Amino acid sequence: MEYYSPVFHSLQAFWSSPVKKKLLLLSIMFVVWVYMLYSCVGYCSTMPGLVMVDTPRGKETAPATGRRSDLVSRLLAKPQPWEDVESDYEEPSIRTAASRDLLDADRDRVPDPSAMSSFSNGSGSKKLPQAIIIGVKKGGTRALLEFLRVHPDIRAVGAEPHFFDRNYENGLEWYRDLMPKTLEGQITMEKTPSYFVTREAPARISAMSRDTKLIVVVRDPVTRAISDYTQTLSKKPDIPSFESLTFKNRTTGLIDTSWSAIQIGIYAKHLDNWLQYFPMDQILFVSGERLISDPAGELGRVQDFLGLKRIITDKHFYFNQTKGFPCLKKAEGSSKPHCLGKTKGRTHPNIDPEVVQRLRDFYRPFNMKFYQMTGHNFGWD
Repeated sequence: MEYYSPVFHSLQAFWSSPVKKKLLLLSIMFVVWVYMLYSCVGYCSTMPGLVMVDTPRGKETAPATGRRSDLVSRLLAKPQPWEDVESDYEEPSIRTAASRDLLDADRDRVPDPSAMSSFSNGSGSKKLPQAIIIGVKKGGTRALLEFLRVHPDIRAVGAEPHFFDRNYENGLEWYRDLMPKTLEGQITMEKTPSYFVTREAPARISAMSRDTKLIVVVRDPVTRAISDYTQTLSKKPDIPSFESLTFKNRTTGLIDTSWSAIQIGIYAKHLDNWLQYFPMDQILFVSGERLISDPAGELGRVQDFLGLKRIITDKHFYFNQTKGFPCLKKAEGSSKPHCLGKTKGRTHPNIDPEVVQRLRDFYRPFNMKFYQMTGHNFGWD
């Protein structure tokens, strides 16, 4: 007994220590847990496992016997997140060879956009435009677009895409990628004034969507031609005078209709081309003059045409006496007043009154036809 007394005393001292007692209990519990774990694994290994099988619709689970995973992989394997079938869809490249071939085969025919009208990408999605401001140059299109962007249900591209006249070979996917993201109920818009005078534009827009709503800002064609010339003059000060460009022969008074500044103002001729592809009720004509004198009134018509609530009203505008144009009290995404840039509202050069009168005489029959076609007298004569 005396030989075992040291051991006895050591055990007694060990049990008398609370910390050591807890360590012993934890060790016993660990041994029991390991035993139960091994027992469970041995039982589960007799059951058929589940493996991932690739199918045409994605990855699916299927029973597989004879496949065993080692203990470490079973213990360390993490649960896989749920994968939606649609997440495997990849958006086709903007410049695919297939789309190039389609466009090369017939540049005036485009693929059916129903399968590519939008794609999800974060908050909102990019869609092909449902409404386009197609004209006219120097008519007030920039002002209209800036005013419309105040509306919470309108999202528009800032720059002119020129897709249907200059960049059509890039394809609809390239075009759609230029658009801003929109939420459900919002309208995607763009403006490129040269569409109105581009012969191919109506057919191309119709091929994209026959339901596209078209907006044309028109202005007194004489004033518009002078404004067009003024813009060119600011960039090329050495160009010939307005008078010399207007006439083929000043003596006979024959107007040179090949000059774009004159040609754009023959609105009835261009409208004829658009009516081959779109009904009149899908085209809204905005008065460039009233867009200055009564911006809220014209914006009300546009909002009605687009099927939107009249949110843009008189309270959004103030008249800038210096520029002679209405300005926004608060622009899109800003709390500060906003007027159009310095390039808008340039002072026109003095034009010989006789030249102005000859231009009015030239445009009068075209204006009369345009009034009849649209059912609206714009009062330019």
